[in-house]
Amino acid sequence: MRKNIKTTEAIFPMPVLMIATYNEDGTIDVMNAAWGTMLERNEVILNLTETHKTVQNIKKRKAFTVSIADSDHVVEADYFGVVSGNNTPNKFENSGLTATKSDLVDAPIINEFPICMECEFIEYQDDEYGCGVIGKIVNVSVDEKTMTDDKVDIEKVNAIAFDPYTHGYYKVTERVGEAFKDGLKLKK
Repeated sequence: MRKNIKTTEAIFPMPVLMIATYNEDGTIDVMNAAWGTMLERNEVILNLTETHKTVQNIKKRKAFTVSIADSDHVVEADYFGVVSGNNTPNKFENSGLTATKSDLVDAPIINEFPICMECEFIEYQDDEYGCGVIGKIVNVSVDEKTMTDDKVDIEKVNAIAFDPYTHGYYKVTERVGEAFKDGLKLKK
């Protein structure tokens, strides 16, 4: 038996993405965004409104980074989601995290997060069905501690996902199958 519930944010898991930019004065701004995904193989899309300081920065600097949050930094990741850069200009400094300037785009790489996509701003869609920020990925860097045999090892990444049903964070770690292979067992 099924039961109807009252929610519109029903996709689980949702990513916990850290979107980082530089403010006008060169300080770092980071926000937590769950509504983002790949648009194409080398493009990301983030459903963000223009009221976010981060979006204003992206439009001005034409660049941003997207990092995958991990279980070691849940507190910092959540902080970036509950505090606005519009009201707390030093929120990155308050987090205790560190950053390195990207060599390829005008945006910071947060050193403590395991995976970072460096992105050039493509466009902002704000019509009725616009999705917000679209960016082209020009580089992906990974903390070497999260690699096995020169490949990203998700179990070492300890990525977290957002649960919109209970507002919790969960680790995404255990491999349970082989993509593009397991389903072939049912092919006749």
